[in-house]
Amino acid sequence: MYQLGISAYYHDSAAALTRNGEIIAAAQEERFTRRKHDSSFPANAIRFCLEQGGITLSELESVSFYDKPFLKFERLLETYYAFAPRGLRSFTNAMPVWIREKLFLKKLLRDELDNLRETKGDNIRLLFPEHHLSHAASAFYPSPFREAAILTIDGVGEWSTASICHGRENGISILRELHFPHSLGLLYSAFTYYLGFRVNSGEYKLMGLAPYGDPTSGRVGHFDGLIRDQLVDIREDGSLWLNQEYFDFACGLTMTQDGRWQKLFGLPRRSEETELTQQHCDLALAIQQVTEDAVIRMAREARRLTGSANLCLAGGVALNCVANGRLQKSGIFDRIWIQPAAGDAGGALGAALAACYIGNGKERQPNGNDDSMLGSYLGPAYSDGEAVARLRRFGAVLQRCETLEETCNRTAVLLDSGNVIGWFQGRMEWGPRALGNRSIIADARNPEMQRKLNLKIKYREGFRPFAPSVQQEHAGDYFDTSVPSPYMQFVADVVQKRRKPLPENFHGLPLRDKLCHLRSDIPAVTHIDYSARLQTVQRETNPRYWQLIESFRQLSGCAVIVNTSFNVRGEPIVMTPEDAYRCFMRTEMDYLVIGNMIFDKREQPDWRESADWLKEYALD
Repeated sequence: MYQLGISAYYHDSAAALTRNGEIIAAAQEERFTRRKHDSSFPANAIRFCLEQGGITLSELESVSFYDKPFLKFERLLETYYAFAPRGLRSFTNAMPVWIREKLFLKKLLRDELDNLRETKGDNIRLLFPEHHLSHAASAFYPSPFREAAILTIDGVGEWSTASICHGRENGISILRELHFPHSLGLLYSAFTYYLGFRVNSGEYKLMGLAPYGDPTSGRVGHFDGLIRDQLVDIREDGSLWLNQEYFDFACGLTMTQDGRWQKLFGLPRRSEETELTQQHCDLALAIQQVTEDAVIRMAREARRLTGSANLCLAGGVALNCVANGRLQKSGIFDRIWIQPAAGDAGGALGAALAACYIGNGKERQPNGNDDSMLGSYLGPAYSDGEAVARLRRFGAVLQRCETLEETCNRTAVLLDSGNVIGWFQGRMEWGPRALGNRSIIADARNPEMQRKLNLKIKYREGFRPFAPSVQQEHAGDYFDTSVPSPYMQFVADVVQKRRKPLPENFHGLPLRDKLCHLRSDIPAVTHIDYSARLQTVQRETNPRYWQLIESFRQLSGCAVIVNTSFNVRGEPIVMTPEDAYRCFMRTEMDYLVIGNMIFDKREQPDWRESADWLKEYALD
């Protein structure tokens, strides 16, 4: 039996299809519409999933929506009532939409699904698991574990902002919940907002900025103390209480009471795109430390409650790979598995799996070693023939390779020569990370590569780091880790022998000067604190990408390459060959490799397009 899961109407709409617990396909709507974090009904993603499964809507056993809208409406009403008369403007903005649309979500979903049918048919069975149950299901059911503690942490679902569950065989028991407005995710998003980044989009920037904080200055400790004394009370079990006098998200239109924050921290809210100062970096480090502390305490409580040696993680906070790396090092759990699409998009997959295992009582048969995510390569794929046909309208010029080995060998030579390459292969990744099928790749040894990629390819802030892809069997030669990280969910430190010493006055240097300092012999992927957001590549999971790195290793002696998502700032990751070619021609990428075809920028026809094309994409 087939189960379809849907997430929609908030951000990162998505669809996922399963067959008796087997994951068939999953994709985010943004990849089809080219609108980042698209929240609309995922009609395109659903069509793809059904086509991939070779079925029609009438063959679905159920359609599951990733949360309960009536519970969410209850939370909104009770919150506005509790905070009245604050929030009147927000209330009057929100209620018409709820009354007109979201209270009738079941009808809205049926109407949208009917629009996808060729002919009207019987009503499809609709299910509505709770938001954090969808997260928990997305984390536990694809994991390799028969039994595990499950920790979900995000902004807010219906009422819950975090949960501790226990997964056993095909069941999930909810043991503890933290309720709105007390939320670790919203606390982190409040700092995202105050430091000038976009909520539900810029949290990873805040995480990347934190290592530029100066832990020796005393200001980080001062900020940390202010956060714990005035903003949040973190209890021993990881539960927390937010002082609502400093926040506006419960019933207002912004995240923070800006005047109170400015008085507390001594600096005004940063405007988007303005200069980052050391104070901003120190504040970012302080909230990162507080967040990690809360996650560690929640994890300890999850271990105490369940007695399990295994942990599964989901929810937006589970994308904080720095906190994940610290959790891994803590030794609280023997093994940790994190859903690659840990945010709201992943709720679509969790909803479908909950319908299968909880709703239908399907038995699970995990093998204890491998997950069932298929490497998270769950999106559309395009053959070389399809790519050629799609690119004909551009007049694209290509060179064909006869074999995978030839493609990888030629690409390795291009990498070793300092070129930046768009690498487009196989099925598109599920989740926010590019994992070697829709990636921009480069030589990690090149000291100029981070700056080049940020400013000339991605058109984004220079402080942002890049991730390394390394063959799993060689990961220990470069990074202080023995744990696989196939989904880029953990941070690991560069090993001592590859590091270069910092100058004595390093923490006192301006931000731009810190960026220029050479930190290791793989500088393009070494963050300012010697860390890296690691992807380990297995031959069995992605043989094409593994072979590329192997060809590069044979040529250069280095088993690490730079891997960043194939897009520019504010654009969703490319999905089709047309998306890839357009991004290739718009930027200063040198080569594009699609399947076994290589496109040299110098051989392509002149690209005529308005210089204002970047305005298509809002700042992320």
